[in-house]
Amino acid sequence: MALSSVVDGIKSNLVSTVKGASDVITALREAVKTQVVGSLQNVSEVGTSTLDGVSDVVEAAVVSAKEVGTSVVEASKDVVSAAVTAVVDAGGDVIVASTKAVSGAVKGAGEVGGDAGEVALSAILGAVDAAGKLGKNTETVTKEAVVGAIKAADAIGSEAGKSVRKTLLAAASLPKELVESAIKG
Repeated sequence: MALSSVVDGIKSNLVSTVKGASDVITALREAVKTQVVGSLQNVSEVGTSTLDGVSDVVEAAVVSAKEVGTSVVEASKDVVSAAVTAVVDAGGDVIVASTKAVSGAVKGAGEVGGDAGEVALSAILGAVDAAGKLGKNTETVTKEAVVGAIKAADAIGSEAGKSVRKTLLAAASLPKELVESAIKG
């Protein structure tokens, strides 16, 4: 799959921002937060449709991580956390932000041939971490982020979907009953 022109443009900006940084993941996290905040600045109401760009920013960040030689799994947690925090700070919904951000991370893994299951797990943990730090309901965020990861993986292909389901069901860091519930729909 080829990157959309929007994602490719964001990726180019992110790569130029983080290339050569001593701590690429921290630089990428801050660049994602800045990018999300910038995209929401002139929006009067932060609703579901205005948050579609969050997925693009996170997808571009995951692709950027690979391009600059950083682990896409490690980067996924931090960039999703940054995106969710930025959206909530701007008045957006934590569940929608988490779902969009996790979906973007999984799409990014698909673009670079990364392990969709491990990226999904890392991204979900980033969303849950951000939600917890923001005092939001982590149980609902977990379930909806799992749903977003599965939908994004299924859109990549059946192998990616299987990988995500298998990894999430085996993850000790996620409540198994929430994962099973999300998988069943």
